Amino acid sequence: MRQDRHLVIFARAPRLGAVKRRLAREIGAVEALRFYRASLDGLLRRVGRDRRWRTWLAVTPDLCAGPGHWRLASRLGITIIPQGPGDIGQRMGRALVGLPPGACAIVGSDVPALDARIVGEAFAGLNGHDVVFGPARDGGYWLIAARAWFRRPRLFDNVRWSSEHALTDTAANLSPEARVARLEMLEDIDEGPAYRRWRKSRGVGTND
Repeated sequence: MRQDRHLVIFARAPRLGAVKRRLAREIGAVEALRFYRASLDGLLRRVGRDRRWRTWLAVTPDLCAGPGHWRLASRLGITIIPQGPGDIGQRMGRALVGLPPGACAIVGSDVPALDARIVGEAFAGLNGHDVVFGPARDGGYWLIAARAWFRRPRLFDNVRWSSEHALTDTAANLSPEARVARLEMLEDIDEGPAYRRWRKSRGVGTND
């Protein structure tokens, strides 16, 4: 296993009413939870065994950071860590500076198309760039990867999260000389239209 590459999956404990709240307002809390569990478990299986990097699962709330709450991750040998307090930017910044030295990629748990091939492309992109973004359709991003010397917590200062400005705001925090690459655009499933597009792509009908 490559000890100088770290993949961090950010996840929330899968509890009814506590995950995918925007999506739940449109499709119901039970279906949102079902989607979230399937999405997270699928991602862990697709990337957690890959020997090209070490996989970490950063979870919230912190009380759920024990392996008993994350049996699949434990079986796959994934290291489970708490996200800690603060907004998403503070928690991502903490992950960047708190892990062992090396390149680091942070991803969300709600991008069904994300797989080991794409993660490998992100790390490969760091061979010639300092930061790699995986842009999302809504203006945010589903991945950010940084070389060792660009792992800085202030990278996420003053970012307008859950908005179309998230990627632009983060990129604005980079130094002018930073070399930036972008991967293919994928969709994170936060709201009803994205969920329906995902179901349609899988050949599953909807009631719309």
